Amino acid sequence: MATNLRARETTEAIERLYVTMRHLFYRGFFKPGGVSGESIRNLLMVISPEIYGSMAVSNKVELDGLLYVLDRLPAGIEETAFVHLTSDEGFEKGSFEIIVPKKRRRNCYRIDEQQMNIEVLLGRSEIYDILTHLTFLYIEADKIRELGYRKDEDYKPTRTWRIIEEVAKGQNKLSRKEKEIALIHLSSLLGRTFDEVLHAYNSFGDDTNPDRLFKIIYYLGKTSLDDMKGVREREIYFSAILRERVGHHLFGEKWANRVKEVLATNDLHMRPLHIISANMHSVKNMLYGNDAVGRKSSKEVDYSFYQEISNQRPLQEKVLDYSESQGLIYIDDNSGSNIDVQIIDLSKVDLTNSPFQNIKYDGEDVILVFDYAFGEQAYEIMDELLRPYEHNQEVYTMKVKSISIMGKAGILTGAKGDIMIPTSHIFEGTADNYVFENALKLEDFEDDEIKAYEGSMITVLGTSLQNKDILTYFMNTTWNAVGLEMEGAHYHKAIQVASKIRHHISPDLFVCYAYYASDNPLETGSTLSSGGLGLTGVKPTYLITMKILEKILNSSDSI
Repeated sequence: MATNLRARETTEAIERLYVTMRHLFYRGFFKPGGVSGESIRNLLMVISPEIYGSMAVSNKVELDGLLYVLDRLPAGIEETAFVHLTSDEGFEKGSFEIIVPKKRRRNCYRIDEQQMNIEVLLGRSEIYDILTHLTFLYIEADKIRELGYRKDEDYKPTRTWRIIEEVAKGQNKLSRKEKEIALIHLSSLLGRTFDEVLHAYNSFGDDTNPDRLFKIIYYLGKTSLDDMKGVREREIYFSAILRERVGHHLFGEKWANRVKEVLATNDLHMRPLHIISANMHSVKNMLYGNDAVGRKSSKEVDYSFYQEISNQRPLQEKVLDYSESQGLIYIDDNSGSNIDVQIIDLSKVDLTNSPFQNIKYDGEDVILVFDYAFGEQAYEIMDELLRPYEHNQEVYTMKVKSISIMGKAGILTGAKGDIMIPTSHIFEGTADNYVFENALKLEDFEDDEIKAYEGSMITVLGTSLQNKDILTYFMNTTWNAVGLEMEGAHYHKAIQVASKIRHHISPDLFVCYAYYASDNPLETGSTLSSGGLGLTGVKPTYLITMKILEKILNSSDSI
């Protein structure tokens, strides 16, 4: 009962948070230290997401969450008081250096010492994602300020803070022992063990910037102090161009028109089409990998071979070069959508030296693989892709035979690397739920090493907002949820609209949905902030890819 009550409170807080952020977006700006910023903080505290760990503990700084967030924000964000969210407004034509976050494909620009501009091209989900991460960052920054300065002495810096400042500014080169002493002081300030801080020091730093952790902690605390004292108040702005463009499918339309133009130019637009939303390597590697490296295919799928390709850049380039020589068309996206595309004419693919050598395929189907979308962007790009297209003064509709969605998601009932087969998508916080007949079944994934689970999937408003109570509720009640992701409901909404209502495509198409687990938000130490899958994700990725391709190849009318 208590869990259900807490789940309802969390759901309400998530809904209120998004309403608040949408209001601030259309207002154009807000101050994280002001009334609006305080409102967002309080709601995030109520939600208490698993990914942000000890955020709610006042005397302990969350290090894993901090690394997760800073990997998705531009380098130097901790030094700037002003953050401007913009659209594609031509900054690259200036002399500004483009800063790309480690774990997000977005262009950012350090305008001056105090201002960072972040380009938002993927729609509302990206805006909410950035604002949530910034809110967490400011909560931790204020926490650091309170721990590093003496509040009762007009925020005079403590001895520990002066030591951290010395390392951060690099005024003197420290010996190993002096560095370890500084780390002990840092662990005391952060409320973490020396072992935890040493691990964080190595995770944050690299050969070019080994003391990055000290710099981040110092500048977060200093910027927070300047804000509190009114020296330089932190502010978040949304440009007028961004507010104008969001929700208008501007980049999605450009992307889809480019894809359909390439199909038409290559006389592939009237051929049977299979659309796959996936990564840019697994389909290509399975169809062309063996021939590309001169390797004989075995009867059993050799997943270690695909792991080897994932680990070696020269092999990746060799497979790409070979696949393009065999007719694969690669579209390097420049529309602003950040979604690359591969077009594969199956009539030109030799399957005799592939994992599909036993399938007697003799059709003329085309596979269109496009890279992962982000949240609500999935509806935009799928809706635009499925629309009729004008070519040579004639309007045509694509002959879509199947749509497959694969990717990574959070799992509720298993472990990292397991597979989830959805039977429906539940759109969190709304009454929009999507039931469908999945062409992929649980029996397709009978494997001794990888477990598979079947049930409903929750399409969440943001993976960074989930907590144990709401996820446990979805898992243990009759919702029977097996996992959570951000795009499924958006994709299926676009598919339903196109096939059932607007009749842009045939309603007889089949759909394949499958996800592999990148994290388990209900398991301590297995959340997204604990690190990625690495090569553990190779086998489930290729197993799902193989099952999707089998369904496609076996669906040929000519068999």
